[in-house]
Amino acid sequence: MTTYDEVFTRVLSGDLDTIIQNRQGEWDREEIFGKKDEAGRNVLAAASLLGRSAIVRELVSHGARVNEQTVRGYSSLHLAACWGHVDTVRSLLELGANIQATTFRGERPVDLARKYSKTGCVDCLTLAEAKQDLMSYIVFIKDMVSHSERNLTNEEKNFCLRVCSTKSDWIQSFKNPTLWDFTAQRKDIEDSLQYILTKLSAQPADMPAKGENV
Repeated sequence: MTTYDEVFTRVLSGDLDTIIQNRQGEWDREEIFGKKDEAGRNVLAAASLLGRSAIVRELVSHGARVNEQTVRGYSSLHLAACWGHVDTVRSLLELGANIQATTFRGERPVDLARKYSKTGCVDCLTLAEAKQDLMSYIVFIKDMVSHSERNLTNEEKNFCLRVCSTKSDWIQSFKNPTLWDFTAQRKDIEDSLQYILTKLSAQPADMPAKGENV
C-alpha cells in the first residue's frame, strides 16, 4: 500500500513517474491526504509550494482536496501564488481552486502574489477574478429575469437570456482573453440590457459581491 511518507518523498524530489506507477496500487487516501507536516501542509500544499504542476494534477486525480487550507488559512493556491509558480497557479485554477479563499490575515492568493511581487501570478489571478465576476454577473441577470414576479414581457425575458447565453458561450470559446476583454463583455451586457435593467431597478435583487463565487 502506498503511504504518506512515500508520496511526500516523491513530491519533494519531483518524481512524477513513480507516483504515476503507484497509481495502480492501493492508496491509503485518508493518511496520504490527511496527514500534514510540522507547518500544517499536506502533500498537495507541498507540491504547490514547490511548483510541481504535473504532480498537483496527479494528486488531485487521486482525491486530494484542492481547496483544503492550513490552520492559518493557507490553501495550495496561496502557496503557489506567493512563490511565483504561474503554471501551478493555472493548474490549480483549472482544478477548481477558490481565488477568494483568505488566510488568517484576510489575504487572498492575489494579495500574497502582490505582496511578494510575483507579477505573473498577479496577472493570472486578476484575470481569473475578472472571469469569475463576468460569470457571476451573467448568473445574476438570469436569476433576475427568471423570477415570475418580475414585470417583464416574455420577449424581454427571452432577449435577456439570449444575451446571457451568448456571453456564456464567449467565455467558453474565446481564446486567451485579456482583462479588457472581460470588462468589455460586461459593459456590452449592461449596454444591451440597459432598458430592461432600468425597468428592474425598482425591484431590488441581491447583487453578488465583486469576486463572489456563484
